[in-house]
Amino acid sequence: MRLFVSEGAPGSLPVLAAAGRARGRATELLISTVGPEECVVPFLTRPKVPVLQLDSGNYLFSTTAICRYFFLLSGWEQDDLTNQWLEWEATELQPALSAALYYLIVQGKKGEDVLGLIRRALTHIDHSLSRQNCPFLAGETESLADIVLWGALYPLLQDPAYIPEELGALRSWFQTLTTQEPCQRAVETVLKQQGVLALRSYLQKQPQPSLPEERPVSNEPEEEELATLSEEEIAIAVTAWEKGLESLPPFRPQQNPVLPVAGERNVLITSALPYVNNVPHLGNIIGCVLSADVFARYSRLRQWNTLYLCGTDEYGTATETKAMEEGLTPQEICDKYHTIHADIYRWFNISFDIFGRTTTPQQTKITQDIFHRLMARGFVLQDSVEQLRCERCARFLADRFVEGVCPFCGYEEARGDQCDKCGKLINAIELKKPQCKVCRSCPVVKSSQHLFLDLPKLEKRLEEWLGKTLPGSDWTPNARFIIRSWLRDGLKPRCITRDLKWGTPVPLKGFEDKVFYVWFDATIGYLSITANYTDQWEQWWKNPEQVDLYQFMAKDNVPFHGLVFPCSALGAEDNYTLVKHLIATEYLNYEDGKFSKSRGVGVFGDMAQDTGIPADIWRFYLLYIRPEGQDSAFSWTDMLLKNNSELLNNLGNFINRAGMFVSKFFGGCVPEMVLTPDDQRLLAHITLELRHYHQLLEKVRIRDALRSILTISRHGNQYIQVNEPWKWIKGSEADRQRAGTVTGLAVNIAALLSTMLQPFMPMVSTTIQAQLQLPLPACSVLPTNFLCTLPAGHQIGTVTPLFQKLENYQIESLRQRFGGGQAKVFPKPAVVETVTTVGPQQIQMLMDEVTKQGNIVRELKAQKADKNQVAAEVAKLLDLKKQLALAEGKPLETPKGKKKK
Repeated sequence: MRLFVSEGAPGSLPVLAAAGRARGRATELLISTVGPEECVVPFLTRPKVPVLQLDSGNYLFSTTAICRYFFLLSGWEQDDLTNQWLEWEATELQPALSAALYYLIVQGKKGEDVLGLIRRALTHIDHSLSRQNCPFLAGETESLADIVLWGALYPLLQDPAYIPEELGALRSWFQTLTTQEPCQRAVETVLKQQGVLALRSYLQKQPQPSLPEERPVSNEPEEEELATLSEEEIAIAVTAWEKGLESLPPFRPQQNPVLPVAGERNVLITSALPYVNNVPHLGNIIGCVLSADVFARYSRLRQWNTLYLCGTDEYGTATETKAMEEGLTPQEICDKYHTIHADIYRWFNISFDIFGRTTTPQQTKITQDIFHRLMARGFVLQDSVEQLRCERCARFLADRFVEGVCPFCGYEEARGDQCDKCGKLINAIELKKPQCKVCRSCPVVKSSQHLFLDLPKLEKRLEEWLGKTLPGSDWTPNARFIIRSWLRDGLKPRCITRDLKWGTPVPLKGFEDKVFYVWFDATIGYLSITANYTDQWEQWWKNPEQVDLYQFMAKDNVPFHGLVFPCSALGAEDNYTLVKHLIATEYLNYEDGKFSKSRGVGVFGDMAQDTGIPADIWRFYLLYIRPEGQDSAFSWTDMLLKNNSELLNNLGNFINRAGMFVSKFFGGCVPEMVLTPDDQRLLAHITLELRHYHQLLEKVRIRDALRSILTISRHGNQYIQVNEPWKWIKGSEADRQRAGTVTGLAVNIAALLSTMLQPFMPMVSTTIQAQLQLPLPACSVLPTNFLCTLPAGHQIGTVTPLFQKLENYQIESLRQRFGGGQAKVFPKPAVVETVTTVGPQQIQMLMDEVTKQGNIVRELKAQKADKNQVAAEVAKLLDLKKQLALAEGKPLETPKGKKKK
């Protein structure tokens, strides 16, 4: 291979750093320094560096592609988060950075003239690093994204003056990379101790970059974007629109029980079974239950045969421990907490087909059958295990019944399976000064016979199954990485029995006093819960050819679903349905820490309904911050901002205006629509966004699909704002017809949004559909095209606002209540309101909103619009300014008004 670079060419920095990382793995890499005018690639008409010539004779001449190639050589595995960073670097960072470097190096400008162009991008990087609390962009280890962004930013950030003082995480990240040897060598080669001036000759030969325009918060489509639509795309969209409801497939009511149908799409969805003894917090809810519910509701809108199930995981040590704490039997604990779980999920509108439990005869029957089959095929081993035994209690102690001093960090309250302080896994017999949690006596070490699943013997089968399953599947990157890491280290036999009483009995002579370890039989709970739903359960669970199994969980559950149960099922040789799409989230934190029931930190499922905030608002915000590529954090301030900006001012404002125009101007009857070419282009654009929504949800990219809904709503708001139906309605007959077209198209966009919202906010969706009197077929099926579902003459119902504003005093009260201290109630301030200063990202969002709303007010005044309309928009502007002042920690005094005479 031969790498061509040029002194003073910015793109040479990251490729040389990436090449340095791969040194020793890249066979005979020759690095050649060429002049900026030298044509290296024979089929390109203009000079281009850097360039990598492969041994095959092919060329790579994209900086990112070359860096990716070197990273792949070094054994790096691609992931979604890195790809998202690379896309952001190309579309957001580079335009701003190119202009900033040109200003600095070619035009000699300094300070804020340069920093102002790039500040928002730098803040975004800093905010991301701070939120995930990791040293690198994609996690704990350096990735391709780090090298590409470092190489792009180095010419600017090598001068500390261009790293704002408040961006500490960015500074730490940049310094960490800059001190690495491959990066240092790259700098020496490209800049030759001249610093940023080494780039001048190269940049002077480049066309002057255009200044990046500030993107409005609304993300409205620009003229250029709409113009890219072909005439054919517009014609197809118009044809689909005109067909309307008749193009929808006939509505099919859900069967009971839901069973697979040959030749159709059959979707089986599970949420990881929550431990019965814990009340789920918001992180538990978004991690598996709420995410799976969105996909289940979407699947039903597509009219796929969909079965969605979950239940409480009720066996094991945790249940026995909880029962002892509360003075109840294990069964009483299970009954109590199963009801608590069911009530919480019912309040959150989770649409289970069945919410079951694992303490059933079916669980025993199916688990023991799988065990017998594994035993008969030689996949179960026997061995002795040294365990702690409490002589006073006359029993072996499960991990959670032991406490002691951590052998690694010295923490005095480490559990028998893990230390909560240092996080390391512990074998209970390794604890120093162990104590029985029941009687506080010191246990002794004794041997006990146990059964093991022979995972090494099943490893080849697992590898073959993964080789067939993973390509083309929608396993999340973190799930793939976790399973690969287990396989890379080599599988080891895993104990599947425990010395407990509360569990599935082991059906083997000599093991009558033992039960199956919960990690072996908990995943079998999906099968037994289905068996309690229908005696035809095997049509789902022994039908891999016709059933697509989606399993939702947090990342800590991946080994059990992606490795242990597949090994058990493959070894049982009974044609079990195995997971096709394993969807794992990262963790959701609470503000700056973790959820803790004992310390009163964070919102738990049974508390959310007492906040006065509707379930759909909780659903929306949790899905908006869903931790897909990295850990995320629940923030009360951010929840207020998202509710007031995205729901109240964007989505709710548009749907309410569209409906109110129909009621106010046309007596509640959808008017005739005569579409102009611009209207037709809008149809095509919304159709494209709708199809993008489908593509995202089919790939289970839930958070991004929610943003598609908000994008369409913004298009609708902009359409109304630009076309001003409140003005046309006062004019001639032709003007009134134009007002009717705008109103009719807007209310049909609202109807579409109501169905797209159904997986995310089911109650809000139902409310909109009731207000618009949307026909049942349009409520039950989501097409791939934007259809006219409310034709001219359709009578709508009464339109009322969908969302309520969240006030700062309300949010501050909730923050205090769930912050770990004694609950406090803060009365609404009468004169002065203050709020804790929030981060620069949230302040910037509010500043953008203020700017946008200010422009709207100025435009209305310039056009001498209706006074009431202007007053309404001014009120919104004042409210946004108030939110901004509060976010910046500035006190607000009561505005002075005119004195009454």
